[in-house]
Amino acid sequence: MIQLATFLFIGAPEVIFILLIVVMVFGADKLPDIARGMGKGMRMLRDATTDIKSEITKTVDKQGIDTDVTKNITDEINKVKDDLEDFTGSVSRNNKL
Repeated sequence: MIQLATFLFIGAPEVIFILLIVVMVFGADKLPDIARGMGKGMRMLRDATTDIKSEITKTVDKQGIDTDVTKNITDEINKVKDDLEDFTGSVSRNNKL
């Protein structure tokens, strides 16, 4: 089964339609400026989340909070995900027959 990549449950035809509307509303000459502004905004958001993560990590280290518990929980969750994927994979293979 071939699955097309979707972004926020939006398929390729919807993206093309949205881009067509954007070109009609703003014009082709404004698109690079809009894209540049969106890129800068996304970069600022990524930098802000990185700063927040580093501050949280510093605080956790400073306070001496044990993070092994969260690592163990994450490992267990990943094991359950893998087991579930193995199970659903065998079920979907049986359905194709």
